[in-house]
Amino acid sequence: MPIELKMPALSPTMEEGTLAKWLVKEGDTVASGDLLAEIETDKATMEFEAVDEGTIAKILVPEGTDEVKVGTVIALLAGEGEDAGAAASAPAAAKEPVAKDGGETGAGQPATDKAPTQAPSPAPAAAPQPQHDSGDRVKASPLARRLAEQRGVDLAALKGSGPGGRIVKADVDGARPGKSAPAAAQAQPVQAAAPAAAPAPTAHPIPDVPHEVAKLSNVRKTIARRLTESKQQVPHIYLTVDIRLDALLKLRTELNASLETRGIKLSVNDFMIKALAAALIDEPKCNVMYTPTDLVSFHRADISVAVSTPTGLITPIVADANSKSLSAISNAMKDLAARARDNKLQPQEYQGGTASLSNMGMYGIKQFEAVINPPQGMIMAIGAGEKRPYVIDDSLQIATVMSATGSFDHRAIDGADGAALMKRFKELVENPLGMIA
Repeated sequence: MPIELKMPALSPTMEEGTLAKWLVKEGDTVASGDLLAEIETDKATMEFEAVDEGTIAKILVPEGTDEVKVGTVIALLAGEGEDAGAAASAPAAAKEPVAKDGGETGAGQPATDKAPTQAPSPAPAAAPQPQHDSGDRVKASPLARRLAEQRGVDLAALKGSGPGGRIVKADVDGARPGKSAPAAAQAQPVQAAAPAAAPAPTAHPIPDVPHEVAKLSNVRKTIARRLTESKQQVPHIYLTVDIRLDALLKLRTELNASLETRGIKLSVNDFMIKALAAALIDEPKCNVMYTPTDLVSFHRADISVAVSTPTGLITPIVADANSKSLSAISNAMKDLAARARDNKLQPQEYQGGTASLSNMGMYGIKQFEAVINPPQGMIMAIGAGEKRPYVIDDSLQIATVMSATGSFDHRAIDGADGAALMKRFKELVENPLGMIA
């Protein structure tokens, strides 16, 4: 029997994806660890690797197909000693894509009359348990084993998303070193407690005006869903402060002059990331996550930073920003932003984070209120620095001032605690030596 290659779950929350590109063709011989295809998830384009050896007998889902459900059979692999031609002509029921809700196949085509006789597809959330081969050894691809060894991940504690429950690279990418489950899965209780999704809104008729229609990308669909859920389910409270930037701008100029030989140029945003991380450590009641049964308090500040890409907004994470130097933050952001725009981020680089920061000052936006990125407890919105009349030492002077607005999940963070964080953030920005000492 041919081996079924199924649409993998490349992150713990992935339910469907786009088969962006096949890297092999029918008749190609592949080995364990070889790259088979590029899969576009809701946030990034990732590579799908082989976990078995054999010959590509039949490609069932063509490249460019979107909304392919996790678990859909996308190709058939003839095993060692098996005739590829015979495998390609295997019974249709064994190779047709798993039916989608509403009677459509994973390739987006109407189901055939035989569809009702097919075995029901497994629910995406029910990831297979890790399987063991002879000798009671956990089944994992060679690449997954190497990554797990490098990162200190216990393979026996992971759930494999590959064929037969085999652990693949994506499963290791979503796990924390020394942890028994993927990191992003820890946020599941919040999602599990969410109320049922509202019915899809009725499509409005398009006015008789010259126009063009662009199909929604997976990224845009995810942005729309998550922002809607956030505003519907999270009670936001907004707190704004005005902050003098003169001391920070002066220090930035001096630091950039000294860092020029190293090719490092600090941005104002780098200082904002550092200041927010330091403020969260100083005011730990705001470095939290709400779940239906618990309040999770974090001992480290991982800052998700909003980055605009051609396909939509994504929030790569500067991990442990409170302990990083400004130059390290600057280098990390340049790398993360570049790979975000190329859709090359790994799931652990944009899933998680303890708080977010969104800076629209470069667009001249004076002040705005950002939407919280669940399950995080807060997000800081940074406006433009501009010359304003400002009272200094009881006299009216001109200063460079910016407005910063914190959006807080009022279920987890009281107004007084949010105000304490904004006060501390203002102090750190106005006296920047305190955050780098």
